[in-house]
Amino acid sequence: MNAPLAEAVLRYAGLGVAPFHTPGHKGGRGAHPMLRRFFTEEGLRADVSLSAELDDLHAPTGCIRAAETLAAEAYGADAAYFMVNGTTGAIHTMLMAALAPGDVLLVPRNVHRSIVGAMILADVRPIYMQPEIDTRLGIAMGVSLAAVERAVWEHPEARAALLVYPTYYGVATELERIADFLHAHDMLLLVDAAHGAHFAFSDELPPSAMEAGADLSAESTHKLLGSLTQTSMLLARDGRVPAERIRAASGIMQSTSPNEILLASLDLARAQMAADGRERLAAAICCADELRCRINEIPGLWSFGAEYMGGAGRLALDPLKITVQVTGLGLSGFAAEAELRQRNIACELADARNVLLLLSYADGARETERIFAALRDMAASCAPMCTSRGAASFLALLPIPETALAPRDAYFARGERVPAERAEGRIAAETIVFYPPGIPVLVPGDRIDAEALRYLGAMKAIGARVVGAADASLATIMVIAEG
Repeated sequence: MNAPLAEAVLRYAGLGVAPFHTPGHKGGRGAHPMLRRFFTEEGLRADVSLSAELDDLHAPTGCIRAAETLAAEAYGADAAYFMVNGTTGAIHTMLMAALAPGDVLLVPRNVHRSIVGAMILADVRPIYMQPEIDTRLGIAMGVSLAAVERAVWEHPEARAALLVYPTYYGVATELERIADFLHAHDMLLLVDAAHGAHFAFSDELPPSAMEAGADLSAESTHKLLGSLTQTSMLLARDGRVPAERIRAASGIMQSTSPNEILLASLDLARAQMAADGRERLAAAICCADELRCRINEIPGLWSFGAEYMGGAGRLALDPLKITVQVTGLGLSGFAAEAELRQRNIACELADARNVLLLLSYADGARETERIFAALRDMAASCAPMCTSRGAASFLALLPIPETALAPRDAYFARGERVPAERAEGRIAAETIVFYPPGIPVLVPGDRIDAEALRYLGAMKAIGARVVGAADASLATIMVIAEG
């Protein structure tokens, strides 16, 4: 239950050391008055990046090593590596450590944009797998065991598979069986478990990625646990990826001046879960289940639950992810998100048909009652307008495009901007994402087809936020220059 790193940081802040080193605010002495409002005096004194008492993130032997060891034990892993540049940094480290330039990686098409960045950095050659598509919800579920098996038979040269577990919407695929299959074929299982960092602390949730057999798993400790934004962990199983490779990759991908307060928050998040995580998660899950039932009593709204699971690519559900389909009110998810924000409810994400509300161990009956009241009020005020607004059109997720170039080759190729109507048949030179959820529509190296262009136009028209494109209006698209 102790927190060795957090305790060491607080001890250092109380030593009264005269700082003649970075950072420039010198323990808060020179901090802007507004900056002081974000921190206590003790917190500003603890804002140091290099100190003998506080260990070295890139070669830990003291309090960081102790904290990472406790984290590994809590997650059932053989090793844990603290990350201060988000799960993006953990994913970049994972691919850099596990793969070599030119290696083939089996990867779902609905991966987060950070994985595209990792493939560019590591010069990985992707073979895209199609996740299961739920046409009622208009969202992707997980990649099924059958899809993984098919990809391995067709591409025996693949070194590893990377799976998203769970999806942004909390859907967990049959990861244990996939792990067994991949390991039987001498392949690595890498997992983007950004939304599953809490699974290890409750028997009411799907198995954690480590429990299911992952070799490496990137976990967003800040998303559903209590560490500060920008913090994450990379968990490892001994035997297939050497520890020295992981530590070396971490040293390349992370800052040489990591913030000790961020690191301490990872230690405290683990300690908090070890102390009372099971009880707090159980209470939150109970509230989530009740909320879902009450939402389904509101005309025009629907929130799927565990009863909707059981098919290919959707073995189980994280009940703390509350997906609410709003098309019965004649709204798109983006319009519903705006309606809820007017009622002081901030959603995790919106898509063409749904909004996603995320609960955590910090939420209880008061918070779920507030969500329910806002949804009920929205339904009451929007229902009379259904006929004038019209149902949000269903936007099917795109089929896997042709990969004309490896992402890295396309990224470093000479590009040019062309009008969107003239981009069909060209090779994409940029990543175009609607965020959240951050799943790419186009990746560098994709052959752009008419369906992709129609999808981009339709999503932009209903209010999806464009990220990654050089031209956010999507009037033009960056493509590989010809000749």
